[in-house]
Amino acid sequence: MHLGNARTALFAWLHSRSLGGRHLLRFEDLDTGRVRSWAYDGIRRDLTWLGLDWDEEFTQSERRDLYEDALRRLETYRCDCTRKQIAEAVSAPHGAELVYPGTCRAKDVLSGAVRWRAPNETACAHDLRLGTLCQDLAREVGDFVLLRSDGAFAYHLAVVVDDALTGVTDVVRGEDLWLSTPRHVALQGALNLPTPRYLHVPLLKDAFGERLAKRGGAPSVTALREAGEQPSRLLSFLAASMGWRVPDDVLPSDLLECWRRYLDNLSKNQASPNTRSHYPGSTDVHS
Repeated sequence: MHLGNARTALFAWLHSRSLGGRHLLRFEDLDTGRVRSWAYDGIRRDLTWLGLDWDEEFTQSERRDLYEDALRRLETYRCDCTRKQIAEAVSAPHGAELVYPGTCRAKDVLSGAVRWRAPNETACAHDLRLGTLCQDLAREVGDFVLLRSDGAFAYHLAVVVDDALTGVTDVVRGEDLWLSTPRHVALQGALNLPTPRYLHVPLLKDAFGERLAKRGGAPSVTALREAGEQPSRLLSFLAASMGWRVPDDVLPSDLLECWRRYLDNLSKNQASPNTRSHYPGSTDVHS
């Protein structure tokens, strides 16, 4: 866990605890090439050191049969196109996601990735902070991958299935996943699964305004813990990054009221005479 992970974990914990809900910990370990056996306990230790607890935990690598069942319920096809081939077939602004042109739709491909034959419709996602985002699936997203050629299920399918089957009603995650949310809503509709409420929080930035990430040199929580940093001071730093005025040393419980005020302000900003955001007293949130 780097600081950005810890920050989102803190906000997800504040969200569920401030609303009296259950808090879920999910290990998203489907990319087996990047999995390290020691990381599970390392994350648990980091969260516990920060004072964040959870009611139940799930490990995605143990739930593959659930994703396979969901995959069978969708209209899909195999695709053996490489990323280079797709890039050569379409044009996109620098850094933009490539929209798959459907090269293998009419082919009888026996191996490769599994793509969802996305319906010709517009999918809309709502976020308490960011409002509503609608995407034309065919034109803006294309037939996206649900099962990679190496056998790993895609994040998009796995989280949709997990959120529904573990009873998640609220998802708090980083803003970098906001553009993927309409496709999650589309999958939920195709699988007849409920759509949770979403809140995508701003990303933690470095001194140059860039996203703070591990590959960019962001310190890990473990390194800070082992260096003798106090969790109360780290929590204060993470809270201050949201513009909250807090003491230099805080406990997670000290920040619950800050989060409640934050939610209330978001609701007021998005409320209208006919539509007002509502959060029930019980909610399940994953981090």
